Amino acid sequence: MINLPEKLIVSGDKKFLLRVENSDQSADYQKYENLRQAIWEFADDHLAGTRNLMCENFLHEGSSLFIGAFESDDNGKFIFDEPHLVGFSYGFVGLRDKSLGFESGDNLWFYSQFLGVRTDRLNFGLGTRIKEFQKEVLLSVFRVKLVVCTYDPLTAVNAYRNIRQFGMQVIEYRLAPYGEYGGRLNRRDVSSDRFFIGWDLLKRHQPFIPEEEIEPLINRLPKALEAEWQTVKAGQSEIELQLVKSVRLDLNEENILLEVPVDFYRLLHETASGPEEVRNIPADWRLKSREVFLNYFKQGYEVVDFLKARSGRSAVYYLLKKK
Repeated sequence: MINLPEKLIVSGDKKFLLRVENSDQSADYQKYENLRQAIWEFADDHLAGTRNLMCENFLHEGSSLFIGAFESDDNGKFIFDEPHLVGFSYGFVGLRDKSLGFESGDNLWFYSQFLGVRTDRLNFGLGTRIKEFQKEVLLSVFRVKLVVCTYDPLTAVNAYRNIRQFGMQVIEYRLAPYGEYGGRLNRRDVSSDRFFIGWDLLKRHQPFIPEEEIEPLINRLPKALEAEWQTVKAGQSEIELQLVKSVRLDLNEENILLEVPVDFYRLLHETASGPEEVRNIPADWRLKSREVFLNYFKQGYEVVDFLKARSGRSAVYYLLKKK
């Protein structure tokens, strides 16, 4: 019998339990698909059928790991049903070097495909806690040491968690790997570019730049991409949004900054209607940031940190360092 860990999380006035899904009833897997649809709101995209999901579970015939975050009921007890499932992660074991197959455990990695939290529970730190729990399970149960996943490089919330908090390494920039991808967190008219990143679970991580050095560094370093806040008309109202101000492809300093939107999801939603020049703002971000990332990656730069400006107007930056 495998000893499966659980973790109790207390955040604010809420209690949550993180646990590995171990059900042998296929109907129990529908709640993960329903929550995923509630988070991403993209009906065209879906998980496999519940019978297949059950078989995929590493506790049965497959290599997949389902983690659920369940909120306690009014009496402080945990019920592992759909109404109490507020967050989840899903992924599976894969091969690093396809030519080596399954000869060695060192050739295995874990692809973390989905991690989501119900929109009304986004401010309880569950995304980070689920990733930490996933790490614990993968090391203690799977014995897998490397996690890979993708994320949109323009989403600051994911960049801060993945790069600064966990120290994940950008492996490559992928051009629109998901094609036209819609829903609440994406738009079909904005290319689905992604960072493919790796997380060494055994590597001890400290942020590259100490917190007290961030502000002076932001003020001093050259910016390969810089934004500015502008008032634009979207629909019937005027709102302030970040637009690309300038792009520089000729920098040669050891360390450079690349600014991205503070909230790209808001940018997507706020510009979905209105004149064409407003609707094109997210696509402009995508194309110009793509050009800058690819240019400097080709020159030997790598992402080493993600920084938030603490004074003045909100701003966030990738820190790139020349190898």
